[in-house]
Amino acid sequence: MNESQDTKNLAGLPSNAYKELEPGEEYTPVMPPNKIVPEVSFYSVIWGVIMAILFSAAAAYLGLKIGQVFEAAIPIAIIAVGLAAATRRKNALGENVIIQSIGSNSGLIVAGAIFTIPALFILSLNVEFYKIFLASLFGGILGILFLIPFRKYFVKDMHGKFPFPEATATTEVLIAGEKGGKQALVLVVSGIIGGLYDFIIATFGWWSEVFTTRVFALGEVLADKAKLVFRINIGAAVTGLGYIVGLKYSAIICAGSFVSWYVLIPVVSFIGDGLTSAIGANVSLLIKDMSAEEIFRNYVRHIGIGGIAMAGIIGIIRSSKIISSAINLAAKEIFGKKVLSSEKLRTQRDLPMSFIVLGLLITTILLFLYFQLGVVNNFNHSIAGVLIVLIISFLFTTVAATAIAIVGTNPVSGMTLMTLILSSIVLVSIGLSGNAGMIAALLIGGVVCTALSMAGGFITDLKVGYWLGSSPYKQQSWKFLGTLVSAATVGYVILILNETYGFTGEGALVAPQANAMAAVIQPLMAQQPAPWMLYIAGAFIALVLTMLKVPALAFALGMYIPLELNTPLLIGGLIAHFVSTRSKDEKVNNARRERGTLIASGFIAGGALMGVLSAILRYAGFNWVNAEWFESHSAELLALVMFILICIYMIWDSMRGKPEE
Repeated sequence: MNESQDTKNLAGLPSNAYKELEPGEEYTPVMPPNKIVPEVSFYSVIWGVIMAILFSAAAAYLGLKIGQVFEAAIPIAIIAVGLAAATRRKNALGENVIIQSIGSNSGLIVAGAIFTIPALFILSLNVEFYKIFLASLFGGILGILFLIPFRKYFVKDMHGKFPFPEATATTEVLIAGEKGGKQALVLVVSGIIGGLYDFIIATFGWWSEVFTTRVFALGEVLADKAKLVFRINIGAAVTGLGYIVGLKYSAIICAGSFVSWYVLIPVVSFIGDGLTSAIGANVSLLIKDMSAEEIFRNYVRHIGIGGIAMAGIIGIIRSSKIISSAINLAAKEIFGKKVLSSEKLRTQRDLPMSFIVLGLLITTILLFLYFQLGVVNNFNHSIAGVLIVLIISFLFTTVAATAIAIVGTNPVSGMTLMTLILSSIVLVSIGLSGNAGMIAALLIGGVVCTALSMAGGFITDLKVGYWLGSSPYKQQSWKFLGTLVSAATVGYVILILNETYGFTGEGALVAPQANAMAAVIQPLMAQQPAPWMLYIAGAFIALVLTMLKVPALAFALGMYIPLELNTPLLIGGLIAHFVSTRSKDEKVNNARRERGTLIASGFIAGGALMGVLSAILRYAGFNWVNAEWFESHSAELLALVMFILICIYMIWDSMRGKPEE
């Protein structure tokens, strides 16, 4: 490929990259589909593996230490671009996609492992390395295999219908890094501004991270008496996420959140005000003594979990044609005439269905042996464990992928909680309870959690590849290596951290998600009730929304995700709508929207990178946050002012977009 061809192809993403295609219209990626481009090489594989190891260790430690798993995809993309520039590597776009794809396994495997595995240590149920490693490995493999048949549906058939916020930011980083010029400058400047803004909050605490209406006297009264409170995270990264999500989905997500906080929480408070005893599964506090946030955690969030579960079931039913066509294709490949992969363009080729079916069969057998020989040592219990893993992982694969495609957030903790409840009920019913039951349920939860985390994250990689013109079958093939490396790294890190710090007692690691899982599993194994009525209520809400043709998953996500993380999405969506509708010239509107997308991507990338740096500094003992100031009303008011300023900057800079750019 000559230089003039490279320049032509790297003029930026096509104008229809983020739009729904007209009938007969095709999307042509950046790298030509009919040409062989550098992708898999010693350089890209080695750097991908190094990224997977480094970020797995960092994400596992920081996730357990401060309770947050950072998204590794964007920082790895930035590093890949920097490596290519430092080594003066030409045509590195395809290789950078592979580096990012292998390396991003780190955050996905970590999220699956640290939500469940530390609960074993918290409950004093010692577990060996191989159990942690294999739970993460099998979960990651299942997530990859279950998702591949849905790739075409999510990345091609639904082109322009889902915003894919994280994939958008990653793609913009990779394309700007390869192309350079004005686009790269916009991305770098916004990345510095957004990154410094979020870094100041996390590292120095000059202003609060969340603004609430409690700063005003009336707001305090409403929060205490009526349980009405408004909360908004004022971070640049999450606002940028909202810009890319767009007004439609951010409004639906916020609608779900507003129903939770301004309808359900006040109703629960009103009903519970006269109660003299605690009500609900595993609840010890009186409702009248709870804050709005506690009512949300103990009651309303479970309604969101029920809604997510029902949305998943509806999604499976609606995807039945896709599933049946995938099964038919597998049958044809295995028993009939084989589809020649050479007939397809490289950008449309997936791993063969025969490989996926064989992979699922082998993984199922190994999973059975894992439960039989290493976990429960009982044939019936092992069969039950395998069936739970396969059914729930498959059922929620589309939910995880859709959630990531819509809002960039995977509700994996909620789905894992549902898995623990269901698996505990099944295991207890067939005679497995006590410590053995808790180990089995938590390891089942670990496999499922990792599978769903992988499915959600992998669709991001595949969408990035679709936009840029990577070969899906190469991304899919090398994803397994990243899973193996990340699973081994995470297993060792968790064991080392348990020996060094522990998960219980003074100075122990926080591990909030694992502590929540441990709190849930104990009463379940003692055959105490789960909040079924709340789950059922959420399920019926999802059904009604589906009848009204409102996206049930987006609404249920809003009900489940805390209010402060949903409200900035709406602000970002409103900014996107504002900047793209001010002019009567559609070309001007498009230019402004695209410049805004670059700025939003810079906010996300800068926030992700600086978030990692801030967490590392905190781990090293550098914490300059004055807690008393950081939690004061004055810091919240200053936060509101700074948030308004960052929004004004975003609008002003987006409006500078011109068609000729």
